[in-house]
Order: sequence, then structure tokens, then C-alpha cells
Amino acid sequence: MSNISAQLVKELRERSGAGMMECKKALVENNGDIEVAMEWLRKSGLAKADKKAGRVAAEGRIVAAQAGGKAVLVEVNCETDFVTKNPDFVKFSDAVAEIALKSGAADIDSLKAAAYPGAASVEEGAKALVATIGEKIEVRRMARVETDGTIGSYIHGGRIGVLVALKGGSEELAKGIAMHVAAMNPPYVKAEDVPADFIAKEKEIALAAMSDKEKNKPADILEKIVSGKINKIVSEVTLVGQPYVLDTNVTVGEALKKEGADVASVARLAVGEGIEKVQEDYLAEVAKAMQV
Repeated sequence: MSNISAQLVKELRERSGAGMMECKKALVENNGDIEVAMEWLRKSGLAKADKKAGRVAAEGRIVAAQAGGKAVLVEVNCETDFVTKNPDFVKFSDAVAEIALKSGAADIDSLKAAAYPGAASVEEGAKALVATIGEKIEVRRMARVETDGTIGSYIHGGRIGVLVALKGGSEELAKGIAMHVAAMNPPYVKAEDVPADFIAKEKEIALAAMSDKEKNKPADILEKIVSGKINKIVSEVTLVGQPYVLDTNVTVGEALKKEGADVASVARLAVGEGIEKVQEDYLAEVAKAMQV
């Protein structure tokens, strides 16, 4: 082990795209010869795929595909940001988005079961990619939007994807609102979508925060004060009530009204939402691997 340096492991990882421990093992098995270790990794095949099933894949890409009145978002995960730039991973995730669109898959299970070129299914295609890349690959989530109206899509840095379907309005407006959703991530679309228990809780908080002088005002005036506070909060948590990021002089609702448009549906996916990820420094990981 003395001649297997962390730098050598790092170099093999960069060349092969394989996992840290696989690179370390390949070098140990081949006396530190990086060329032979590279060949050894290539020959290792699918036997590695199932061993990665328990790993955390919290990095990845959000990819979109759109045609006519249909559009999809798909989240494809890997273990490290390093792999998101791997050409094979990029090609695979783009292909999966097209399959999601053309197959008509309505949910992630049907997408995983859909046919994939050179493999029995998308899920099998992901497993095959593990042997090449050396990390867990997971097709995790998808969202589909279909409409007779206008669809706007926006992908921010490959990590956030949004689809917005409008009734009426232009493609430019639909894309602009998709950009707004990507940036602001409003929990609700319209005031009527805000749950009653949310409103009740905010009203309780507003009343508790009032001064004694305000609380002593006549009931009708007190109600107006509370309603004003609640309306402001509802505007802040709804898409149509927020200032439009592309023109903060108007709200999203006002921008829609100018074009006689309305929001039919919104879908937003961000990489790794809901996944608990342990942060670890890359060089520290190399050093840790060398000690095992």
C-alpha cells in the first residue's frame, strides 16, 4: 500500500469515472500500475452495480423534454457533482427525459419500466451505467404537464427545473413565470390554494403580535387590520401574489392579466430535495479511503 498514493487514486478516478474504493482496489490489485488498473476497472462489469444500491445519490441533473402540448421533467441522481458532468451520464439523463416524454409515462415506476436502447428498461439502463461510471445512478422523480394552452420550461444550472402551463398568454410569458418559480419557489399558486389551517395559524400569530392599543380597537377595524396582514402573507406565499422577478413593478398575477392568461399547472423539481446527504470534503474522502 505504501506506493499507492492518494494522488494516484484521484487520477484514476478522474480518468475512469469509477468510485473511490473501486479505484483504490484496482490499484492495489495491479501493483499501482494505473494503465492496468484502468483496464481492470473496465473489465469489472455489472457485478458492481448491486453493491452500490445502499449509497446516497443526492447529486444529479434535472432534465426536460417538450413537444407540442406535452412536457416532462426528470430527476436523475448520482453520488457526486463530479459525475454530473460525465458525458455518459449527461447522455443517459437526456435520453431518459425523451423516453419519459414519448412513452407517455405518468409516474416514475412506469418510466423505469419503459424500454431503453440496448437494455430491457430505463432501470436496467441505469444499472448498466453504474459499471461505467462507478457510482449509484437513480432515476428518482418525474413530472408531466399536458395542456391545450402554452407551456414554458426553464432549467437553472441543471439543478432546478420548472414547467408552467398557461391558459392563454405567450411562450415568453410562460417561460418568464417558469424562471420566477425557479427563483422564488412559491408554495402555492393562488390564494384559494392556501390551506385554511395555514390562514388560521397566521391569524393567530398576527393577533398575538398586536399591541394592546391595537387590540382595543373596535372589532370591525381590528378585523380589517388582521385581514390586511393575512392578505400580505398570502401574497408572499402565492405565485400570483409575488412581485414578478422579470418586472418587479407588477405581480405575477398582474403580468398574467395583461395577456389575458391564467396558470393551469406548475411543476418544479430540484436536485436532491428530501434526500439526507452527508457532506464530506473530496480530499478528505481520498485520505479516508487510503486508510481503509
